[in-house]
Amino acid sequence: MTRKRALVTGGCGFVGRHFVRWLLNHDYAVTVVDDLSTGLAPHAWPRHLRVTDEQRKRFTFHHGDFRDYAKEAIADFDLIVHLAAVVGGRLMIEGDPLQVATDLAIDATFFNWVVKRKPLPRKVLFFSSSAVYPISDQTLSHNHPLTEDLVRYDLDTFGMPDMTYGWSKLTGELLAKFAAQTYDLDVVIYRPFSGYGEDQDFTYPFPSVIRRVANKETPIIVWGSGKQLRDFIYIEDVLDAVFASESQLKPGEALNLGSGVGTSFVQLAEVAGKVIGHKAEVVNDSSKPEGVFARVADCKEMFKYYRPTTSLERGIEIVYEYQRSEGLLSSQRS
Repeated sequence: MTRKRALVTGGCGFVGRHFVRWLLNHDYAVTVVDDLSTGLAPHAWPRHLRVTDEQRKRFTFHHGDFRDYAKEAIADFDLIVHLAAVVGGRLMIEGDPLQVATDLAIDATFFNWVVKRKPLPRKVLFFSSSAVYPISDQTLSHNHPLTEDLVRYDLDTFGMPDMTYGWSKLTGELLAKFAAQTYDLDVVIYRPFSGYGEDQDFTYPFPSVIRRVANKETPIIVWGSGKQLRDFIYIEDVLDAVFASESQLKPGEALNLGSGVGTSFVQLAEVAGKVIGHKAEVVNDSSKPEGVFARVADCKEMFKYYRPTTSLERGIEIVYEYQRSEGLLSSQRS
């Protein structure tokens, strides 16, 4: 029997290496392309994600820019997970908007490659972002759960996405839809909200807030007003939702990935304090960016296929235990 082949672009990043582990565990032969601008080289992956000796013969790593890889390779894969992008949290989105706009070039190269370097891959998973949603629906005075159909692509009705990152991902979605409609590419679109996990970089808020609490900082500082709402979903729930739904979505269809529950950063710090056992005042730092006020998914469509099983409390425990076991807390480094 021929083994299925998968490509993961940006496969050394936080989300990518979790996909690689899933695919290797399900007997795929996996190729990863990553320039390591933000990702970790495979030998440096966290122990629970590292490629085993048995899996190594099914694992190929190309160190370099995907755009260079696409000049020589063909898209002959059973599954492609397209994650390659310039990332780096809120500071990157607001502080270096032109660097983030590089995603436009990456996605344009990707979709030209998959439809023109035949044969077509059998399935493509395009990872977009909740940043594509209109910021006018995420303000203090006007916010509500975000349904997939709020993202529109005609000039008369679409809303302003979040910064250049939102624009680039919105354009990537449009390219995915063109690829499905014009070139018969079986591509589906995922819009993750605030995904988190134990090995996520500290440029992202969830592990950073947990580390501040675990370090027994007093007070606990959160960015912006601290009242802004985010929809946190654990990375393993992201993967389970994807593989429960990808075969049932129509080409060009988009699906939210979230919990459907909004949690403020003040609340996150307070819940973490209860879980970890550190009671301290939570104060905000208004000099730091906070982004939109309320970004919460409407998950009705996702819940047709999958419901997250990891509670916020359990997710905090997982992240805390990982940071403690890996010596990532300040008390362990003194």
